[in-house]
Amino acid sequence: MPQYSQSIHAGQYPQYGGGGEAWCSPTSTSMVLAYWGTGPTPADYAWVDPAYADPWVDHAARSTYDANYGGTGNWPFNTAYAGRFGVDGFITRLRSLNEAEKFIAAGIPLILSLSFKKSEIPGLTYSTNGHLLVLVGFSATGEPVLNDPAAATNAAVRKTVGRAQFEAAWLGTSGGVVYVVKQPGTALPPAPAQANW
Repeated sequence: MPQYSQSIHAGQYPQYGGGGEAWCSPTSTSMVLAYWGTGPTPADYAWVDPAYADPWVDHAARSTYDANYGGTGNWPFNTAYAGRFGVDGFITRLRSLNEAEKFIAAGIPLILSLSFKKSEIPGLTYSTNGHLLVLVGFSATGEPVLNDPAAATNAAVRKTVGRAQFEAAWLGTSGGVVYVVKQPGTALPPAPAQANW
């Protein structure tokens, strides 16, 4: 999974929701598109200042900007943007990280929505009233492994966090919201009896 930081875009194109410091959702969507080997072409983002790194993130921010909402975090806008590149996408709520593990086992990373206070989740050192990040896997001991765009550099995006605290914050603040984005030929895991995907 490629690692993209939203923070390296701070101050870029503030007309799209305030600039890179607010672009967690399009940055996460960009990571998942790259994981699936797709996304905008250089011609698509030729308008981006060539001095800017990872111009596909700027493209995603412009393309997901919701003028009515005033930001780039509109969940359906992000999955619709991903769909432009031939992938399937939908939004649902999962009931637990156990359900999320089924997607990871099927090779499908998830974009999760949550909020939390500083030091509430071991491994995350900031607070947020709303954030999107990518669940890319689990450690050998079951701890969530994240690509968190709220990092100072691309190299610092990968984080391992406390499972119980992360799950409680995710379920407690967004009700377990995820974006599921996958290639059409990739099978979803079997749905539970009370299907939510």
